[in-house]
Parts: sequence; structure tokens; C-alpha cells
Amino acid sequence: MLAAASPLRSGDVLAGVAAESAEQRVAARYLLADLPLATFVEELVVPYETDEVSRLIVDNHDTAAFAGISHLTVGAFREWLLSNETDGATIAAASPGITPEMAAAVSKLMRNQDLIAVARKLRVVSRFRNTLGLPGRLSVRLQPNHPTDDPAGIAASTLDGLLMGAGDAVIGINPATDNVDTTATLLHLLDEVRQAYAIPTQSCVLAHVTTTLELVRRGAPVDLCFQSIAGTEAANRGFGIDLALLAEAHEATLSLKRGTVGSDVMYFETGQGSCLSADAHHGVDQQTLEARAYAVARTFRPLLVNSVVGFIGPEYLYDGKQIARAALEDHFCGKVLGLPMGVDICYTNHAEADGDDTDTILTLLGVAGVNFIMGVPGADDIMLNYQSTSFHDALYVREVLGLRPAPEFEAWLEEIGLLSSEGRILDRAPPRLAADRIPALRDARG
Repeated sequence: MLAAASPLRSGDVLAGVAAESAEQRVAARYLLADLPLATFVEELVVPYETDEVSRLIVDNHDTAAFAGISHLTVGAFREWLLSNETDGATIAAASPGITPEMAAAVSKLMRNQDLIAVARKLRVVSRFRNTLGLPGRLSVRLQPNHPTDDPAGIAASTLDGLLMGAGDAVIGINPATDNVDTTATLLHLLDEVRQAYAIPTQSCVLAHVTTTLELVRRGAPVDLCFQSIAGTEAANRGFGIDLALLAEAHEATLSLKRGTVGSDVMYFETGQGSCLSADAHHGVDQQTLEARAYAVARTFRPLLVNSVVGFIGPEYLYDGKQIARAALEDHFCGKVLGLPMGVDICYTNHAEADGDDTDTILTLLGVAGVNFIMGVPGADDIMLNYQSTSFHDALYVREVLGLRPAPEFEAWLEEIGLLSSEGRILDRAPPRLAADRIPALRDARG
């Protein structure tokens, strides 16, 4: 029923679980609307006995928080969420009692405007060296990837992003090669930049969690622990992880005590289709499984959760319309489940999408109150070979929607002379960002 009620997307067709017609899809939604929420506590889409994510969902379900909405059907739950009398604080209080399957189910009955209206009510705040997710704020992950992990190239992209007000969510590198020594080199580079300019942000090299654990043991400057996660035990095994390993990494990163305003140290990335691509979907639709990944994330109180929405390719989200819908679903479900959600508004080069689609999705998510987006030089990631949002795109959406960076980062931008009196980024580099202060930046300037 959940699969048949889903909006059409190529991944569900590929998996053979999509509705066979528009009529069947509407019929499934009628049935779903009348289904009691309590059904999702009693009947699991993936068996409890064979899947640790299912066990996590059931064993951590807060029955007291659920009590206030336990009498509702999925359709009535939609009306409750949209009601003017139900504010963000009320939804947040119920959140521990909402399972991922409940969130996924109600999203299937919602139009795009419904997903935006409910998500906009919810502000999920997280903290490390700055404060993310406050009302009226939009943060940016500065993503300075390089195809050979060249420090000078990474430093040049980092400086480019800082000069355009990006980097308050995190300065985060996807390494071209996942090994301990390379990751350590990149971590030290980012930490050197951060300390030289006293930037109130956090850095991360998005290596595998086992690499990060080794770096913690070596005393490397690890701010955040990154890992890609999915909604089934089998898919997570495909990533080389389980819940016990994530718990170990969480405790190890916390032990470093590198945060200044908070101790949220985990950074998770997800994406619709990851379970299907690993042949670990158990016949469940990809959006419901994506929501189950958020149950894994919220167990570890993350600083950042990022749906890399169009990254897996058109086999799972075919075109701009499907990517837009998935982005709004992921943001909605994550926020309802209590997560600090960001979205990498992106597409692969063989998808039926273009920059106009990312402009539209960016604007919709800005209205919906997304916590953060990506900032990639020129929107073209030359290492991962996909298209995302640029530093300029972040300036656009902050300008048109009146959004500002994280407060500590905004104060830093003002202090170094990069913000005008109207709060706009200036088109000149302030003296305090002189490149000769960092060896890699000197190399980058050449």
C-alpha cells in the first residue's frame, strides 16, 4: 500500500513495486488515509527479527509522546499536522512517538505545498562551534572537493567559498581516496585554515567511519564523524557499518570535546534509492526506506543530516520533477522526526534535469526552512562528477528570502569586513583573509 500510494518515481518502477496506473495510486491513497497510525507500530515493513533498524524503531518508540496522536488515521494525521492550531512545538513534542513509516505514509497524501507548510513550522537546532537551524537562517556546507585531493586546489576552493559567505554548516571534503594518511593531511589543512582566521565553524573529511575512528586514536583534529547510512540493516552492511559501530564512533568523537557551543558531532548522508541499489530493499518503496534511515540518524543526535537527493541517478529519480518531490519529502520527514535536515540539491550528468530545476528546488527548500545546502565551486563537483548548488546560489536564496548565516559565523563575517552594513557579502577580499597566512593558500594563489 505504501509503495502504490507513492508519487511515481523511476526507482519504484525499477523495483517492481510502483502503482501500475494512476487509478491504482489514488485507490492506494484512499486506503492509506483510513489506516490507523497504530498499525505502523504493530505491523512492520521489514521484520523485527531480521533487521536491526526495525528493532531500533520499535524499541525506541516513545509511547507517551505517541499517545496524543495514537487515535488518528494517516489522513487525520495530515490534517493535524497542517492545522493552524498545531505549531512546531506541538509537532516536536510528538516527534519521538512518530515512526519513520508514519512520516513516510502521511507524506504520500501531501501535495508539495503541504510538505513545505509543515516543514516550515519546524526548527531543529544543532550546535558544535556555531548554532545551526535557527529561524531566518540558512547555512552552507563549503564543499571544496578535488579529484586528486590536492591541498592547494582544496585551499583555493575553500578561500573562494569563505569569500562568498559559505562554510557555516561545515567545511567538508569528500576525499578522492579513503585512506588514513590522506584524510589526516586534509584534516590538518582545514584545521590550519580555521584556526588561522578564527572561523567559528567545523570541518570534516567525509571518510568512512572506520577511517575516522583510526584518526581519533591518532589524535588528528577530528571535529565531526561522517557516515552514509540507509534504512535497512542489509543496506548498512553494504556501507560497512552497523549500529554498534556508529555508537562506537559517536562516543569516540564526543571524547575529543572539540565543540565550543555544543557537542553534536555526527554528520550523516542519505539518499532515496540506496537500499534498492544495494539489493537490500525488502520489497519496500524507496521513500519509506529513506525515512527509516532517519531513525538511525536521530539515535546519535547529529549536527547535520544531508539528503543527497539526486546523486544516485535517474534510475531512482528520473527527472527534475521527481528530484524536487523527493527533496521536499526528505526534508519534511526528517524535520518531523526531529532531525537538522539539509539537502544537497543535485543531479547526475545523465539525469533529465538542469540548473533551472536546482534553482526551483533551492527556492522551495528555502521557503520550507531547510537548515543547510551545499556550496560547490561553480555548482560543478569536479571530483564526484555531479551538479549541485554553488556559492552564488546560496547568496541568491539568502538574498531573495531574507535569510542569514549562522549567528556566530555572521558575526565573524562582520568582524573581518566581508559584510556590508546591509548584511550583503562584499565583492572584495578583506585584508584579514590574506592568502599568505596559510602555506596551501599561498600555493593556490601561485
